Amino acid sequence: MGTVSVKMKVLPESPDVDFKQLKENVKQIVEIKGGTNCHFEEEPIAFGLKALITIFDWTEGSEIEAVEEAIGTIKNVNSVQMIDMRRAIG
Repeated sequence: MGTVSVKMKVLPESPDVDFKQLKENVKQIVEIKGGTNCHFEEEPIAFGLKALITIFDWTEGSEIEAVEEAIGTIKNVNSVQMIDMRRAIG
């Protein structure tokens, strides 16, 4: 099995959400579920609202839906959307 690079967009409920805590919670879930090399980007949406773009490595063939569902249960998370998945080389 190879490795894929996964990119998910996590949209918080409001601009007031503590991004530091949100990042810690997301990273913890990703690592518990088997993801590695988790890092983040922030994407401005509108009116001060930002999306948290979560990027991590995942074992190809493993179900990714469990990670998406678990992130969606974090307090103050409005939605989670997979925006990219591609095979990593090297």
